[in-house]
Amino acid sequence: MTIRTVIAGTAHGHVTYALDELDARDDAELVGVAEADPELLAPYRDRIGDVPVADDLGALLEQVGGADVVVIAGVYTRRTDEAIRALEAGAHVLADKPISTNLAEFTRLKEAAEKSGKHVSLMFEKRAYATTRALKEIVDSGELGELVQFDTSGPHKLRRENRPDWFMSPEGYGSITADLPIHDVDMVLWLTGATEGVVSAVAGQVRQADPGFQDHTNVLLRAGAATASLEANWLSPEAAQIHGHYRMRVVGELGSADVDWAYSTLHVATHDSDWREVELPGDPPRQAKYFFDALAAGTEPEIGTAASLLATEVTLLAADSAEHDGETRRWQAN
Repeated sequence: MTIRTVIAGTAHGHVTYALDELDARDDAELVGVAEADPELLAPYRDRIGDVPVADDLGALLEQVGGADVVVIAGVYTRRTDEAIRALEAGAHVLADKPISTNLAEFTRLKEAAEKSGKHVSLMFEKRAYATTRALKEIVDSGELGELVQFDTSGPHKLRRENRPDWFMSPEGYGSITADLPIHDVDMVLWLTGATEGVVSAVAGQVRQADPGFQDHTNVLLRAGAATASLEANWLSPEAAQIHGHYRMRVVGELGSADVDWAYSTLHVATHDSDWREVELPGDPPRQAKYFFDALAAGTEPEIGTAASLLATEVTLLAADSAEHDGETRRWQAN
């Protein structure tokens, strides 16, 4: 079986996760790319080869005779429509986040996913990091006991000169709360296994150069018995060597863990042992490998539809809260 793959949109560099995987496999091939903007396509021209390129995903799927997988990496506010087209055409969906930018889009996506029965998976890249994999083993071992608190930081460099116009506009980007915190929302849900809770958020703008572009947000998430404070912004110092100092502290009944994703370290302490630096596993797998491996084996991807949609819904409820002065929103897994 050859996994026929179409790419819908090349607006974000994470499309390289799929291209890297296709280059590495003998059982998957790229059969077409849907991208209407030549400037967005240009950086990937050499990598896609001579496959058909079309402005419209639906037309492309007809032209190439369908696909097994559609990779979604286009302009944010177009992604839901492209994902729905893919699902209605019988394809699985592998998407960069965010796959939806508001609750109305999400409702349509969720209905299409349920109706199709196909996989919808978001590339939550933090799950693959060595620090995260080591943390998951420690949490699963019970060393930290019941998890009760999370504090995360998610600063990003804006690099304004490299950002296209669509990115700086709510009509193309959506909102910061719908975009950046979702990785850490997924972390909390994944590590706790929580199925219900409440969420609220606030967001704002301190830079005045781009009116309407919010550049910082704080999310307060209740996930089962645990509480998480999630911070994200587009204010990471431009002169810093790293893009963003992504960190997370996890507090449990029996101990705590400090994850530093930027510098690839994990420290753990318990009531019985002082802080220690944890030895990390080897190089992380390719970011899209889990998805294509699952399709080849006929199994559920590690980041499956339920997890992808739940993290998206909770994050979008937070974004809705931020638009309504931080009003609390209740969430529950299906």
